[in-house]
Amino acid sequence: MAKYGRSFIFGATMKIWLFLFLCTLSLRVFAQQKPVEGIVFDKESKDRIAKVNVQNITSGKSVYNTLKGEFAIDAQPGDVLVFTKADHYSDTVTVQSSNALAVYMKRSAIMLKEVYIRDSVLTPAKQFEATKRDYTKIYGSEYSQSLLSVSPGLGAGIGIDALYNAFSRSGRNAEKLRETIEKDYHQREIDFRFNRVFVASVTRLKDQQLTDFMQRYRPGYYLVKNATDYEFISTIKANLRRFLRSSKTSYTLAPLVTPKVGGN
Repeated sequence: MAKYGRSFIFGATMKIWLFLFLCTLSLRVFAQQKPVEGIVFDKESKDRIAKVNVQNITSGKSVYNTLKGEFAIDAQPGDVLVFTKADHYSDTVTVQSSNALAVYMKRSAIMLKEVYIRDSVLTPAKQFEATKRDYTKIYGSEYSQSLLSVSPGLGAGIGIDALYNAFSRSGRNAEKLRETIEKDYHQREIDFRFNRVFVASVTRLKDQQLTDFMQRYRPGYYLVKNATDYEFISTIKANLRRFLRSSKTSYTLAPLVTPKVGGN
């Protein structure tokens, strides 16, 4: 009987330990399946930042956060999360609990504040719109009406007035005037962003050197309208390196030797 009792106690103890082990394992699996959520901010501006890669280096899983800066990744306490973005320093966070995380990343590049140089209260784009309103004959409905017109009982046909505007001398002159106005608008957009105060703050050039640099490396309209501040500043700095190399070469050329004429 005593032997039977010991066996019973031993069996019951093993069952209890097995039950506790399974509970612990289940809790661990449950913890692994529960995602850790959070938001990524810029440390200086406190704005949310997107396109951040969030990697759980403990499990090897990685995700990108949303356009709202939010992320969710499977992790448990003790896991290490690494946050990376091209224009920010990487940040590492050790998960302490399942609570939401607020991650602040420091920008790796110094972003200059936008500088606007205006000779009026209107931006180039607004000036362009005002110019189009002034030249209604070449930008308004009188000129831009469709070549197709609808005549009662005849259906769609060719608009005589539209053909006249397109092929007459006045129509061709209007086309040239539009091209001139738009080219002038493009140049003013370039001047608006690529101005002396802004370029000097990036390059530290001044006076004639600044003038030479801006004339030689004047950007195109497409770059000015589409480049981000970071891309625009990077382009200016790359051109500055070329400018300084070429300036140094020009200063180190051997002096011109003029041959003597006549006797010794």
